[in-house]
Amino acid sequence: MLVFFVAIFLIAGCGLKKETNKKVDYKNIDSDQLNQMLKSKDLFLLDVHIPEQRHIKGTDEFIPYDEIDGYEDKLPRNKEAKIVVYCHSGIMSEIAAKTLLGLGYTNVYNLEKGIIELKEKDYELEDE
Repeated sequence: MLVFFVAIFLIAGCGLKKETNKKVDYKNIDSDQLNQMLKSKDLFLLDVHIPEQRHIKGTDEFIPYDEIDGYEDKLPRNKEAKIVVYCHSGIMSEIAAKTLLGLGYTNVYNLEKGIIELKEKDYELEDE
């Protein structure tokens, strides 16, 4: 009798659909990786630092890190668009990256050390 129940369980289990628990997360990048990405300009570059600061040349938008969800109209409509988020040190942009994931964006990058690293490496920022 036990063999019968085990056989029924195994047969029934074969028809179950396995769910993949694919976790989407943002990716940390450094200034060199950002520089390479900017050459192709296939990204949406977002400054989230408050107070507003000098932006990286080519920045598409400034939205305060803690107000991202209130400005979805300024973000790409395509939830698979490549979005690179940055701030001064990487802390606010990390929070913003998590918010973007919560809004359904799947291709989010965080400039891990922010403008601080760019200044150390003499990257050009927009004029004041």
